[in-house]
Amino acid sequence: MKNFLFRLYLAAMKLIARFTPVQDNKVVILNGAGRSGSNGYLFGKYLYKNHPEYEVTLVEPWPSSHLSLKTWRQIGAAKFVITTHQPFKVHARQINIQFWHGIPLKRMGFMANNTSLKTDQRNANLWQKNADVVCSSSDLYESLMSACCAIETNKYRKTGFPRLDALKNPAISKKKLLTDLFKAEDDGAQIGIYMPTFRYEMDDRQIMTQVEQGNFFALPDFDAVKLNNSLKKNHQYLIVKLHPYEMNLFKHLRSSFSNIAFLNNDYLYQLDIDLYELLGNTDFLITDYSSIYFDYLNIDKPIIFITNYLRQYEKKRGLLMGPYEEIVPGVCVKTQQELIKALVMPDQFSQKRHYWLNLTNEVQTDSNCENVFKLLKIEGKL
Repeated sequence: MKNFLFRLYLAAMKLIARFTPVQDNKVVILNGAGRSGSNGYLFGKYLYKNHPEYEVTLVEPWPSSHLSLKTWRQIGAAKFVITTHQPFKVHARQINIQFWHGIPLKRMGFMANNTSLKTDQRNANLWQKNADVVCSSSDLYESLMSACCAIETNKYRKTGFPRLDALKNPAISKKKLLTDLFKAEDDGAQIGIYMPTFRYEMDDRQIMTQVEQGNFFALPDFDAVKLNNSLKKNHQYLIVKLHPYEMNLFKHLRSSFSNIAFLNNDYLYQLDIDLYELLGNTDFLITDYSSIYFDYLNIDKPIIFITNYLRQYEKKRGLLMGPYEEIVPGVCVKTQQELIKALVMPDQFSQKRHYWLNLTNEVQTDSNCENVFKLLKIEGKL
């Protein structure tokens, strides 16, 4: 019922916005990715800084039923509507440029185990109707997206993704990260970040209970004291960046450990930065089934994969490539004991990382943002 009412709301607002005159230099960014690798937010920052001839409006969060009529008129006036999630535009005079928010690793749309055909068909129709251009990084990316969302091949443009510019050019120094998050000074520090996928969708109350109790890894032998002692011994510091839903479970928690810190969105908004603007200054990544690891390949640093719920996740939603533990470019662990060992292992996966980087990113340029800007100029003249 809520979905039906929201679609009704969107239809009404689009009707109002449709009568606003379109301005050729106006760009509106509908940011549904928050500050966790948002192509939209980061491209907007690029335009603000480098191309003031364009009038940019950032709308976040998106979608939302709480936008003002003024905002809807700004959406209707934009020549370019840039989206990070489902493609959207008010009328045919606009050009929708679809960034999306990650290289697909988890099954979605037609490929997912936990969606309905009716919903998948409706979403595919929206892609076909509203997406004029889909920014891409590789043939593999296009194959995965089309398998899930039935996107026509002529919509793709290999521009690369704006978030990778930020990843390779951090705005926040490693020293500031240590000071802000750990209150530490350590010339030999190695900073890691843990970013799991959205685990709530596994419908396993046991997992969420573990997270609520402080076991953010949801590992069977989790012991925060032992983990912190190991990190401290090896001059390692761990940033824990959970999905926003899981972070809500931690609102009452503050890490009492010297080498473990929770990163929430408040820190990012206070500094007016995206996660990727500090991610490049981390030294290793820990994840499970999050597609962030494809992006992390661009800075060629070690990745550790937690796979204790792999079979359950494959059954519930599914992954687009496999066997997972054989193809990922890093050590796979199922216990904290294995994780602690992996954290001090010599890196032996550089060659495998380069292999997957070449498959997922064929756009090797200095500025993906500049590539997208050139695309605006070309599409605006058509």
